[in-house]
Amino acid sequence: MNDRTCIVTRDSGSVDDMIRFVAGPDGTVVPDLKRSLPGRGCWVKAERRYLDEAVKRKLFPRALKGAVVVPDDFGAVVDRMLAKSALGSFGLARKAGIVVTGAAKVDAAIRNGTAALVLHAHEAAEDGVRKLDQARRSVVYAGGPEIPALSLFESSEMDLALGGVNVIHAAVLKGMAAAGFVKRAWLLQHFRGGPEDHAIAKTAFAAKETETE
Repeated sequence: MNDRTCIVTRDSGSVDDMIRFVAGPDGTVVPDLKRSLPGRGCWVKAERRYLDEAVKRKLFPRALKGAVVVPDDFGAVVDRMLAKSALGSFGLARKAGIVVTGAAKVDAAIRNGTAALVLHAHEAAEDGVRKLDQARRSVVYAGGPEIPALSLFESSEMDLALGGVNVIHAAVLKGMAAAGFVKRAWLLQHFRGGPEDHAIAKTAFAAKETETE
């Protein structure tokens, strides 16, 4: 079986769309998000439904060629790891000076074309989201880029990552420093089975290309 073949669907794919798993020293199945852990690995498409199916069908022991232990509620464990990875990258983006917060600043970043990705806290009011969505649509209408928007985190999680207070709306600005966060945000969105947003995929691809230039 191809090294990058999903053990559930048997489809091969890009490493950016899959998660690698290995057996840890104690025999526990461990997500290898950085794809750097030693030992035999197996791959699962980066969607919660496929991971849950792999657990249900007991596919990990066969794929990893041994008796392994799968943690309880493994899907939730992986979700937390992906969220932690994305939030850590979000914090690094802030340190690089490419994050703006507050509805007014986010609106301005959208309209002047510097925003790569918009984030709304789960608690964001519908009216606030609607106004920023309107700004995003106006940019597209004017012939500008489609700027994706996600709602992945609680306000408290965004506060902790950014060292701010009551962060509801934020934008990550374009540039090489944004690439890591954009890819991790897309992966988390994809894993949670969020609505397919082609703008997110395009932005993630563009970020990947920027990294390799």
